[in-house]
Amino acid sequence: MSVELNHTIVHAEDHHESARFLAHVLGLEVGAEWGPFVPVATSNGVTLDFASVPAGSIVTQHYAFLVSDDEFDAAFDRIRETGITYFADPHGRQPGEINHHHGGRGVYFLDPAGHGMEIITRPYGSHPQ
Repeated sequence: MSVELNHTIVHAEDHHESARFLAHVLGLEVGAEWGPFVPVATSNGVTLDFASVPAGSIVTQHYAFLVSDDEFDAAFDRIRETGITYFADPHGRQPGEINHHHGGRGVYFLDPAGHGMEIITRPYGSHPQ
């Protein structure tokens, strides 16, 4: 059997809010709550299981999602329509812009828990710079 990432737990102050936020931006569905988790599944079978933790205990993480050009357009439209602040870079130095790394497009934004989210249309290293 090959090794695959099956799921990861994403800490949030409000796991319902964070799951709905990500699902909305990416055009995905929020799954049925299971125990303390609210899942959002990606098309390659990886599930992000959102779990509530006490305020102030969240360690910021980074999550990057590879999408098609059409999916990027739809997600980027939802980001702008919702008024989410977005950046071309992970450090937030290029607000209101997207990047064109690796021959594609990318955008960074924060989720309600403060995690860094990234949407890209080409994998890193897939195109000569």
